[in-house]
Amino acid sequence: MTAAIARKGHQPPVYLDYQATTPCDPRVVQAMLPWFTEKFGNPASITHAYGREAEAAVEKARAQLASLIKADAREIVFTSGATEANNIAVKGALRFHKRFGPDNQGRDRIVTLVTEHKCVLESAKAMEAEGFRATYLPVERNGLVDLERLKEAIDDKTAIVSVMAAHNEIGVIQPLAEIGALCRARGVLFHTDAAQAVGKIQVDVDAMSIDLMSISGHKIYGPKGIGALYLRRRPRARITALIDGGGQERGMRSGTLPTPLCIGLGEAASLAEAEMAGEAKRLTALRQRFLAGVLAALPQTKLNGDPERRLPGNLNLSFPGVPALALMAGCPGLALSTGSACTAAEIEPSFVLRALGVSDDLAAASLRIGLGRFTTADEVDYAVSALAAGVRQLGAAGVTTKLAATT
Repeated sequence: MTAAIARKGHQPPVYLDYQATTPCDPRVVQAMLPWFTEKFGNPASITHAYGREAEAAVEKARAQLASLIKADAREIVFTSGATEANNIAVKGALRFHKRFGPDNQGRDRIVTLVTEHKCVLESAKAMEAEGFRATYLPVERNGLVDLERLKEAIDDKTAIVSVMAAHNEIGVIQPLAEIGALCRARGVLFHTDAAQAVGKIQVDVDAMSIDLMSISGHKIYGPKGIGALYLRRRPRARITALIDGGGQERGMRSGTLPTPLCIGLGEAASLAEAEMAGEAKRLTALRQRFLAGVLAALPQTKLNGDPERRLPGNLNLSFPGVPALALMAGCPGLALSTGSACTAAEIEPSFVLRALGVSDDLAAASLRIGLGRFTTADEVDYAVSALAAGVRQLGAAGVTTKLAATT
């Protein structure tokens, strides 16, 4: 591909993969730094000043994160990330409620969506191998759940419903309050993987009747390796712990807390709470600018997922007839992802896009665009030009989408 699509000089590629991870905000880094060196106490060692200092800092971080989601600080359980939190929520809820269901009737079923993150789907499958039951509901063509179908799926044996708040690939935002109300009316736990939502859109655990919620630090400009599980106290969400040990985190997640990372997550949450409204408005404008520019240059482009109920900084676009891998290779000045599982020169079409009814050919021609805190209007304009040039060059060269054989 020609150098015209690369950035001038030695500038790094424009980062457009904010749903995969975010850079750690410099203000977060500054807040963490002292806790790696001179402030090195173990927050569980409260018999001396070093430990008490660390404990106080961790509890401040817990309160900062709780404030962001309108929760009580005592409802925050620190984890290594959203994947661990999802595992604790799904497996812990099923194991507890099979043994201690209401009226001594065990509940052994999870209801979730076919478009959930792999760690939720794989957790459900792992529980099926243990004898539990799982129902995987389809979604509408816009990526949203059919609330009537969800209502019909919940029965007296359902222990937990797990629905992602905002989708990591197509950016759609599910109707959390309505889902929560359905679950609360049936006495079923409502869990949501909110790794993509927290810090980007308003999340209120009480208003949305959320019982369990998974959070990731590195999705909100905090450090990698830290996350949290929100675990409701009233009405109490009862689950079984997965990790045994010293009883840290009120027995729900044993192990020495990584004090610097907890502080980083707290600071990231505090910044998000203060800046979220303005940032959402700015990113929505940039998203619309990006989409309008692409559609003006390439009218055949397709938008995947609901056009309105989506994250401010997300687009998922299909470029008919143009292989996503070839397009990314032809745009070295852009850092993008496909949302597909890729092996060597073959693309396995996204299971999420397939669930929306997108054809294999179109799914293999799709890119996820993630805008974030440090994205500028100039970068958006450059990206639009680079993508348009790439699509045109591939078309002129006669490159077409070819899929690997799939079952």
